[in-house]
Amino acid sequence: MLPDPTEAAARPAPLVDRFGRVHTDLRVSLTDRCNLRCTYCMPAEGLDWLPRPELLTDDEVVRLVGVAARRLGITSVRLTGGEPLLRRGLPGLVARLSALDTALELSLTTNGIGLARGAAALREAGLHRVNVSLDTLRPERYAEITRRDRLTDVLDGLRAARAAGLAPVKVNTVPVRGVNDDEIADLAAFGAEHGYRTRFIESMPLDAQGAWERDRMVTADEILDRLGERFDLIPVGRPDNAPAEEWRIAGTEAVVGVIASVTRPFCGGCDRVRLTADGQLRNCLFATEESDLRALLRGGADDAAIEAAWRGAIAGKGPGHTIDTPAFRRPQRPMSAIGG
Repeated sequence: MLPDPTEAAARPAPLVDRFGRVHTDLRVSLTDRCNLRCTYCMPAEGLDWLPRPELLTDDEVVRLVGVAARRLGITSVRLTGGEPLLRRGLPGLVARLSALDTALELSLTTNGIGLARGAAALREAGLHRVNVSLDTLRPERYAEITRRDRLTDVLDGLRAARAAGLAPVKVNTVPVRGVNDDEIADLAAFGAEHGYRTRFIESMPLDAQGAWERDRMVTADEILDRLGERFDLIPVGRPDNAPAEEWRIAGTEAVVGVIASVTRPFCGGCDRVRLTADGQLRNCLFATEESDLRALLRGGADDAAIEAAWRGAIAGKGPGHTIDTPAFRRPQRPMSAIGG
């Protein structure tokens, strides 16, 4: 049977860089603000937040995601921050994004504070799944790491997300040597008990203070060694260019993952592109240059011009980050301003 030329014409040309990587995953930051002050992310006093007029409006977010889905082949959108639950009217924005394309997968990365009261509305609006940051199960330690006594709120948020039908619920943990690395196996057991997928992430040089030290980073090998002391792990692999390598805990259906951006970089299969809360397009988490899509929007550019700028930005993407080499240059923005 010959292919239908009408169907082929309806599919957008893939968003490809000069190394042949096809980009289908868009991370959209909705705010640089956060209601935690995690020690590995930002100083206790917080940061100078972006002025509200510089942030993309809901209409602008919807338009850019629409261009990405209809003209660039983006199939997955993750809403990030800062803390995206601080975005006023978030369920309404999710509903508008969901209405763009029923095949568009929508997810959210959050610290979990406020999720207990918002999970059901977000699921009803069209959100599919959620990632929740959780670095410890001990209340005192949580308060030390985040400078806020909110662990109960996060645990309530996780339960609410599962009850609302957001699936899978993933728990993101950043182990830091001498801080919480003794809880790696406990956090994996917690995920297995409650049906969450726990993912351990190597810490990266993206903190606002510039205080990242490689010696304090707990490597993927160390994480797996800690897990292996308690569990038998069965390799699952890295599904669909996902950043996490996964293992199943033998005798259970529980899956744990490790995102080893530093020691096991996966740049060769990267399919992600990032849009900051102020409308700057980044072709890599560690990019040192950005493309200003907000200026195009507010200057009256049509969708074709936005598409062309987007494709040009991705065409110039480098082969990968250089964290473990002398050539590495830290991006000027910290993680909270880039979006995860």
